[in-house]
Parts: sequence; C-alpha cells; structure tokens
Amino acid sequence: MVLIGSVFAVLLLLGAPVAFAIGISGFMFFLTSDIMPLSIGVQRIATVSQSFPLLAVPFFVLAGHLMNESGITERLFRFSHVAVAWMAGGLAQVSIILSTLMGGVSGSAVADAAMEARILGPRMIGQGYSKGYSSAIIALSSLITATIPPSIGLILYGYVGQVSIGRLFLAGIVPGILMMSFLMLAAYVVARRRGYVVAETRRPTLRELLDAAWKAKWALLFPVLLLVSIRGGLFTPSEVGSFAVVYAILVGGFAHGELTFEKGTLAFSRAVSDIGLIMLIILMSGMIGFAITFLQLPQQIAGFLLEGLSSPQLIVAVILISLFVAGLFFESTILVLLLTPIFVPIIQRIGFDPVHFGILMMTIVTLGSMTPPVGVAMYTVCSLLDCRIEDYIRESVPFLAAILVLVILLLFVPQIVLFIPNMAFG
Repeated sequence: MVLIGSVFAVLLLLGAPVAFAIGISGFMFFLTSDIMPLSIGVQRIATVSQSFPLLAVPFFVLAGHLMNESGITERLFRFSHVAVAWMAGGLAQVSIILSTLMGGVSGSAVADAAMEARILGPRMIGQGYSKGYSSAIIALSSLITATIPPSIGLILYGYVGQVSIGRLFLAGIVPGILMMSFLMLAAYVVARRRGYVVAETRRPTLRELLDAAWKAKWALLFPVLLLVSIRGGLFTPSEVGSFAVVYAILVGGFAHGELTFEKGTLAFSRAVSDIGLIMLIILMSGMIGFAITFLQLPQQIAGFLLEGLSSPQLIVAVILISLFVAGLFFESTILVLLLTPIFVPIIQRIGFDPVHFGILMMTIVTLGSMTPPVGVAMYTVCSLLDCRIEDYIRESVPFLAAILVLVILLLFVPQIVLFIPNMAFG
C-alpha cells in the first residue's frame, strides 16, 4: 500500500491527470504482486463499468446541464431574490438560498459556485460588498449541494460503500436545510456589523412571493418529484436520473420554451466532457479499491482506532478530521472513491450508521473544494471575481465556524440526519 500511495503522490506532483495517477498507481499493485495477475486489474476496471447504480451519475450530470440551459437557473434566482433580498446582506442571502435550490438541480458544488460567481458576484461587488466577502459566501454556500439531493457525491458514496442511495438522498434534506440556515445567520451577523446597504428593504408581499414561486414552479417541483418517486418505489436512483433528463428536456423545450437545439447541443457537449472525466476516475479507482480490500487495510485501521478509542462518536470524529486534512489536498470525488472502501467497514464495525456517516463524510470532503491549498471552487470563484486568496481566507472564517458547529451537531445528534430516512424506509 505504501508503494501505491507513493506512486500516486509522485504522479500528482509531476502534474499527471488524476485519472492516470490513480490508474498507474493501481497497476503498480498488480505489477509487483506475486499472487495477483495483471489481468485481474483489467477485470476490475471492466467490473466497475458494469454497475447499474452508477448510471445515475451521467444522467444527473446531463440533467444539470440541460436545466442550466432551460431557464431554470434564472427563475430560481428571481425567486430567491424576491424571498430574501430584503434581509441584511441581501445578495449574500440570495446566494445561499440559490445554492440550496440549485443543489437539487445541478448536484455539483463547483458548478453551483461558478454559476453564482457569474450571476451574483458582479452585482454584490457593485453594491458595496467586499470581494472577499462575496467570494467566500458564494463558494462556501455551494457546500449545501454536498447533501441536498441529487448529490453526485452521495451517489458515488452509496455505490462504492454499498449504502442505499435512496436513504442517503432522504438523509441529506435536513442537513442541507440546516446548512442553509447556519450560513444565512452567519451572513446576516457579518452584514449587520459591516453595515452593508440592503438593496431592497421592503419585505415582499405574499402575492409577490407566490408569483415568483409560480414562475419557478417547474424548478421547485423537481426535487419533490425526485424524492417522492424514490420513496414511492416508482424509480430507482438510477432511473430517477434518466427521468431528470426527460424532465429537463420537457420543461426547457415546452414549459419554458428556452431549450433550443443549439442550447441542447451545448448542454450535451459539456455533459460529455464532465461525464468522461468523472467516469475515467471511477473506472481507474476500481483497481485501488480491490487492492485496499485485498490488503485488509480497513481491518488494520480499525484495529488501530479501536485500540485507543472506545466511543463511536470519537472514532468518527478522528476519521472526519483525517478526511478534512485529505480534502485540503485532493478533490472530493477522489477521496470518496478511494477512502469509502476503507472507512465504511470501520464505522459499521463500531455500530455507526453508514447513512449518517455518508452525510458527514460528503460535507467534510466537499469542504476541501472551498479551502486552500487546492480548493477548486475557491479558485474558480476568486478567479472570476478577481479576489485575492488572502482576502477570501479572512472573510471565510465566520462561515467556516458556522459549518463546523453544524458538523459537530450532526455528529452527536444522529436523529437530525436519520429521522426522515427511518420514517420513510423503516
């Protein structure tokens, strides 16, 4: 395992693409093994590609791009603006609400952050918000997409860890809403202290709010249909992904009339690029996943943790800290694919619910996309808004504190995460 880790680290330092770094390091295990032929490594790649649940990933990626081209994003923005722009830190609150709503559409934190940086970033800066504050709230609010269904990360976690994706989707609802609430409170407190001017001080009337909601009804209805169809047994998570594609085409083409052939072609081309990147990483990780299981790494780590700690919460806390450190250097998709086979057997052995752990894990590893030194969402937003990284880091402290408090709450009060899936599935 040391050889695999060393090869992987060296290739990343040399600038090799992540998929190739994973693939080559996985091949090294089979090349140097006396009992494992190389053909087994090739078979592992083929085996990963034959997974039916994995179909949910390309379907939801495509659905997200189609919805972005169908006018759904703009309608969600208008609804969010009417609902919360009157509050202190108005546009910051809009960003948080929009992330919550877009999480049910795009399923990708980086895509959400980039979209909001283009739509909201210039408006916030133009109204007197600092670049650091604007960048921090846009990037960190995209963390909500880690748990709000349909989260791509939760699909991968469920697939790799053999955990019910339907239960994971339902478990992510309350943590996502709480994340929204905690970030809105932090944004409100900072905005009040800064004296940021509220663009619209008048609260919307019920009629105005209902009118905005009606115009965004097809976008707001999608997450509801997604969850109801899974709970009702109408679709599996994979089939819901295909339903999402059809739904996006029908809404964009007929309900909104904005999904033209050119926009549809653009959505498909972007989806193909994203899907190719994600699937190549997933396929290459099949070999390392096999090596981790064969070398009994989960059992070794479990023995180490159980020897010094007795409380399941403390063991999970140590795991989450290690995941956060890893997330500072590696993209969340990589960590989910490589570390889920290690940690899920451990948390199951100590009696910790894998659905509960999945929500915590996805929150922590996705947070790495918003923190230095390699945060993809952070660099994306800062580059689009021409914000210095040091300004971003300084302004992100209160929001990071709010997220940390929420993670601790979710860790020690599992009912917050589990009561909806337990109520729905028993």
